[in-house]
Amino acid sequence: MRVVIQRVNCAKVLVDDKVMGAIGAGVVLLVAVTPGDTQCQADWLAQKIAGLRIFPAIDGSSGFDRSLIDIHGGALVVSQFTLYGEIRNGRRPDFVNAARSEIAAPLIDRFLLMLSSAGVTQVSTGLFGAHMRIVLENDGPVTLILDSPLKGAT
Repeated sequence: MRVVIQRVNCAKVLVDDKVMGAIGAGVVLLVAVTPGDTQCQADWLAQKIAGLRIFPAIDGSSGFDRSLIDIHGGALVVSQFTLYGEIRNGRRPDFVNAARSEIAAPLIDRFLLMLSSAGVTQVSTGLFGAHMRIVLENDGPVTLILDSPLKGAT
């Protein structure tokens, strides 16, 4: 699994101009699944992200002192199969490394559940497989990419 993490002041995801999910301060998580990914990887990513120290200290002395749990921040999770798009050859992306929806959707659901179980108090999402618009206000900006460990390495 692969996640792009964006620290935000606020964010929302819309489908057909209808807000599907919204958060205040926290993170937007663009999540992709590849064939062979497992629940263990979804669990590991959720735990890792919930505890990542990517938010400023209360006194502002450090830009990376508190976690999502520490700030009681939200997580807006958006499925994003294009993170596994291969573009080194040709001019059109190839998505052979992205999992099909019957594999990806349950792992995204597991990831959402595990974020909540890890202590993230507000978890919102878009609509799996839909064309979505994400409106966000970056904070920093801070953007990180996190890949889950290989199968069996968690």
